[in-house]
Amino acid sequence: MEFTLGFVLQSVLLGVGLAMDAFSVSLANGLNETRMKAAKMSGIAGVFAVFQAVMPMLGWICVHTVVVYFNSFQKFIPWIALVLLCYIGGKMLIEGIKNKGEEGKTARLTFGALMVQGIATSIDALSVGFTIADYDLAMAVICALIIAIVTFAICIAGLAIGKKFGTKLSGKAGILGGVILIGIGIEIFIKGVFF
Repeated sequence: MEFTLGFVLQSVLLGVGLAMDAFSVSLANGLNETRMKAAKMSGIAGVFAVFQAVMPMLGWICVHTVVVYFNSFQKFIPWIALVLLCYIGGKMLIEGIKNKGEEGKTARLTFGALMVQGIATSIDALSVGFTIADYDLAMAVICALIIAIVTFAICIAGLAIGKKFGTKLSGKAGILGGVILIGIGIEIFIKGVFF
């Protein structure tokens, strides 16, 4: 494969497709923490971008080295995403219910929770390693960087939208964010197991 405009466009579209789960989780995070500063928003979007770039590269490495092991692991991806997102979403939902009547009191996103979100929303991107298997190392890295840039921009948008509507939803934002995360986990599970 050659480095062409088609390659860039394909990588951008791949990034958009992969970033949708991270966008939804970013939206939930913005809903949950309406006073989030720009630096934290950039950090959250950066974590999602790094995970969305690293996972396809790991998949690419697996295709070129340990493809047999990856094939057996792939069937567990929907289960892992379901468990991780339901755990984080359930925790956010419980906090939202506890703080329902309290204006402006929401649970802060911890580093550990962000790492879990990053893994859960990007673990299905491992399979992208199969779609970019015909790329050489340099092209695979460039594709992963494009995916990271697209994911970063989409997650910033999700956080900003979530913050805006989180302020309007006040005490219900944590509940809505938790429901969104659980819904994403169920959607990843259903797509991975049944389709």
